[in-house]
Amino acid sequence: MTDLTEQQIPAEQAPRPAAPFAELLEIEQLDENTFRGYCHAGAPMRAFGGHVAAQALAAAGRTCEALRAVHSLHSYFLLPGNPTRPITYEVERLREGVTYATRRVRAVQDRNEIFSLTASFKRPEPTDERHRGMPPVPAPETLVDAFSHWPEELREAVRNSDGFRDLELRFVPPDAPGVPPTVPGMPQQFVWLRTATPFPAGDPLLHACALTYLSDLTLASTAGLHEQPNFFQRTEPPRLLMASLDHAMWFHRPFRADEWLLFAQRSPSASDGRGLSLGEFYDRDGRLVASAAQEALIRRLP
Repeated sequence: MTDLTEQQIPAEQAPRPAAPFAELLEIEQLDENTFRGYCHAGAPMRAFGGHVAAQALAAAGRTCEALRAVHSLHSYFLLPGNPTRPITYEVERLREGVTYATRRVRAVQDRNEIFSLTASFKRPEPTDERHRGMPPVPAPETLVDAFSHWPEELREAVRNSDGFRDLELRFVPPDAPGVPPTVPGMPQQFVWLRTATPFPAGDPLLHACALTYLSDLTLASTAGLHEQPNFFQRTEPPRLLMASLDHAMWFHRPFRADEWLLFAQRSPSASDGRGLSLGEFYDRDGRLVASAAQEALIRRLP
């Protein structure tokens, strides 16, 4: 995801009702293995990377039987996408095993491959479980909305924008009770997030695609927290150019993306113009439902 800027948000636009988030994930099927979609901007004239990844995962999932749920994805951002042009998702069926199935997706725009994703799906099986516990941070109901400190005209612009109008984010203050102690050289941030409109029941792929989108909102910014706050909390112009290079996710347990999830993020390294960020998603019951990792380009703006 390229670091968001206020330039992407239309300054003047007639008010309109928020469309369900699920509409962002809709893709048109062209043939058995080919799909087409449109992605909104994440920076001026650049398609939001999380949107591209979510639609690519949707395309891969549409070629798998419903009994197989996605358990991992690995992807590379190759070229910036144009939000005014359609993106074609070409799915290659790499494996169809008894338990596991693997798909490769090429996102193509104007004959150029702009994004590559490999996803693995599997049938459920019973096993013993364990997981890391969720940090005891304040509940989302006790926190302010991420946009609350913005001027009203910017908040209205977000409500009228293509994608971000149907999201809820609430950042946990760094000094809040329950926030783990800061480790030297490892910035961290915690944010509760969910889609603002509910999803239809019985579609785990839809929730996985939505979480893929949500995971790209703040993860890259974690790697730059030693230089600047994230986009949602920044009150001054950006000092860094940031863009996602690759993105991986692992889905551990069932969840709902339209219910509050805590995204616990940390960045253990930044060097050579790159920053690594790691993230974990917890539901309200404290279950670890998904993990994410991302490397982002980091450069100082002139």
